[in-house]
Amino acid sequence: MPIEIKMPALSPTMEEGKLAKWLVKEGDTVSSGDIMAEIETDKATMEFEAVDEGVIGKISVAEGTEGVKVGTVIAVLVEEGEDASAIDAPKEAPKAAAKEEAPKTEAKAETKPAPAAAPKAAASGDRVVATPLAKRIADAKGVDLSGVTGSGPNGRIVKADVEAAQGGTAKKAAPAPAASAPATAPAAAATSSVEMADETRALLDARVPHSVEKLSGMRKTIARRLAQSKQEAPHIYLSVDVQLDKLLELRSQINATLEKQGVKVSVNDMLVKALGMALVAVPECNVTFAGNELIKYERADISVAVSIPGGLITPIVTAANEKSFSAIAKATKDLASRAKEGKLKPDEYQGGTASISNMGMMGIKSFSAVINPPQSTILAIGAGDKRPWVMPDGSLGVATVMSATGSFDHRAVDGADGARLMAAFREFVENPLSMIA
Repeated sequence: MPIEIKMPALSPTMEEGKLAKWLVKEGDTVSSGDIMAEIETDKATMEFEAVDEGVIGKISVAEGTEGVKVGTVIAVLVEEGEDASAIDAPKEAPKAAAKEEAPKTEAKAETKPAPAAAPKAAASGDRVVATPLAKRIADAKGVDLSGVTGSGPNGRIVKADVEAAQGGTAKKAAPAPAASAPATAPAAAATSSVEMADETRALLDARVPHSVEKLSGMRKTIARRLAQSKQEAPHIYLSVDVQLDKLLELRSQINATLEKQGVKVSVNDMLVKALGMALVAVPECNVTFAGNELIKYERADISVAVSIPGGLITPIVTAANEKSFSAIAKATKDLASRAKEGKLKPDEYQGGTASISNMGMMGIKSFSAVINPPQSTILAIGAGDKRPWVMPDGSLGVATVMSATGSFDHRAVDGADGARLMAAFREFVENPLSMIA
């Protein structure tokens, strides 16, 4: 009996993916555990293993296909000796039935009374209701909008109406019968979005040479999650200046000790640990807002922002508060390397209790990061540079100082608790021996 192989959900949030590559072909025999395909999610490319054994009777989705929904049949497995030619037979009947149904539906539609004649351009008083693009085209072509019939929602004039009016031969489409307010609103919004896109393209076509690039799955996910973060989480920002001289001195000593092992600790590795320890010291910031609940974490799993071709990914250093500097250095190097190759597993980049984003290496002095949902805390690290600084004895000197800005979800984290976290972070960085004592 044929077995349908469906697009798997390779992570809890996966809704669709790209079938990047087939590693088998029709007629191949597979066993449980054999790698059948490579599937690209929004963050990584993962291998898909066979669960059953049999012969690949049909491949339904070609490699390279994007936007394949979870649960879609991508291939069919048949038993040894089973006839693969009959695989599609059972599926043809529903399609045929659907085709026979279509004329009946159309016939019913024709029996409905025709809607009333289209009104002239919808107006409020003497004001003609038309989209901005339609008005601009009308002005350029000398078309009087007061005599144009609108085919958009509620008789609104759109681009096609103006072009048809100028030609004088196209028949105007009548507006759809009046519907209830909830049904009309989405239609109006959709038309507005289409018109806006048309307007943008028209401006670009006229003024700037350009190309159009389809969004990748990763970019769509980034756009959706960051918009969600800004819309749902009220951000509060708190900044501190942190002296780095003792941390830099300790880093030099650690790297000299680890040189023979081929391990090199970066400043960011040490800041990851400092944030982890600060979160444990101020657990009120190591939380997630969950509607009527507040989830409190007992360890600090730090998501480290890594820029990769096409977007950004946040691999996780688990239990950063407990790891040594060298262990964090090894973990971040491995995670960043596999992130750029698209080889991370979902549990290596999904989750985390807080995030850190370091743009100091790019020369950025300070910035505010967007919270990585569902987390409630992200720390933005700026570049360290020489600044005038008041020393502990009260004298004025020069020190290496960086700016750090914490972004907090104010639904979950109070300003006073956020301030305590920033103070704890600064204390660990300025007295780095406390992180290894």
